[in-house]
Amino acid sequence: MQDQLPWPAGQRLLMCAPEYFGVDYVINPWMENQIGKAVHALALEQWANLRRQLAREAEITLVGPRAGLPDMVFTANAGFVMGKRAVISRFSTIERQPEEKLFRAWFERHGFAIAPWPEDVPFEGAGDALLNRGQKLIWCGHGFRSGALAPRVLEDIFAVRTVGLRLADPRFYHLDTCFCPLPEGWLMYYPPAFDTRSQETIAGLVPEEKRIEVGERDALLFACNAVDLNGRVFMSGASEQCLSRLRVAGFEPVLAPLSEFIKAGGAAKCLTLKLNEI
Repeated sequence: MQDQLPWPAGQRLLMCAPEYFGVDYVINPWMENQIGKAVHALALEQWANLRRQLAREAEITLVGPRAGLPDMVFTANAGFVMGKRAVISRFSTIERQPEEKLFRAWFERHGFAIAPWPEDVPFEGAGDALLNRGQKLIWCGHGFRSGALAPRVLEDIFAVRTVGLRLADPRFYHLDTCFCPLPEGWLMYYPPAFDTRSQETIAGLVPEEKRIEVGERDALLFACNAVDLNGRVFMSGASEQCLSRLRVAGFEPVLAPLSEFIKAGGAAKCLTLKLNEI
């Protein structure tokens, strides 16, 4: 599939078609006992549906998939973008490390300046680095895939306050699996995914009335692995209680089931990378 250019003004997302997607190895708890069990035809259908839904709110551009890299579909892990600067992910697992040069080539080809990143500091892009929507800061998860030094390195590169959050539950191995900053300073998240100090940090920075705390059921539905675009929140699944809380907060939730990708540990947010965060 070809890259789509030029980009118009407005929201822009990077996606990768799931031509070679499957659960071919185990690098997170969701993949356990799932090797070979993802239904490819259904995955294609679910991804296409998500793309159609997102295309109503944003321009979708594509990076080409490669055989042997089934997780390349999760473009949130391509890197982290602010303006026209990008940090390319430094994958912690050998299975995904071949993606690095492919994503680097894509960003270079599309005019992004590549910021240097230390060889010895794991960092998995927008899976673990999310911009706060209420005040200018970067939330950076660490503990499973990104290193404890990642927040400091990000802050040095972008000169933006970066707040580290330690992940404590291996099921939520990336920040974006359990933490979703929303416009106007709202936050949807699953508190038990974080250690006590990080929970306190979140509570100190996000007012209680702006925090949408989800329970384990919604967390396991990947409700927090959502994409916000123009007041709409695209997600694989959520309870009616969670959907109602989003509506009361002024958002319009949009369900796009992604069961096959959840078998690999990702959903809507994992399948996208915002290219114009600022």
